[in-house]
Amino acid sequence: MKLGRMNHLGYAVPDLSAAIVHYRDVMGAEVVTEPFDMEEQGVKVCFVNTPGHDGTEGTQVELLAPLSDASPVANFIAKNPLGGQHHVCFEVPDIEAARAEFEGMGKRILGPTRIGAHGTPIFFVHPKDMLGMLTEIMETPKEGAHWSN
Repeated sequence: MKLGRMNHLGYAVPDLSAAIVHYRDVMGAEVVTEPFDMEEQGVKVCFVNTPGHDGTEGTQVELLAPLSDASPVANFIAKNPLGGQHHVCFEVPDIEAARAEFEGMGKRILGPTRIGAHGTPIFFVHPKDMLGMLTEIMETPKEGAHWSN
């Protein structure tokens, strides 16, 4: 398997509205997508779009806030009250082939392959198998899906 494009860094935040204000006012973000609920994953999500080099797309920042105390992100916030980096996400051309390779290497996959916030298949690899970082693997979004609001 080859390392694909880093699609986004996921940050768990206790207050999504305050985090959006921070990225706009402190970091100068010009494009922040409209927040939306992902009930099945227990989070409210939005993306901060960063500019790339020479007109390319930059890496996004995914802001995640728990929808309830039952959310896995709520557990992260309980341990990190200010929030913090939750995961890193890399793209692959074929999600099933990538999953088979990770499993073949003995890497622990957390749950089934499912549809992520970009509308493409994803899975997560256990941090203990990925140098301490929860790692999301996602199928490369189809044309136009990456920057959608």
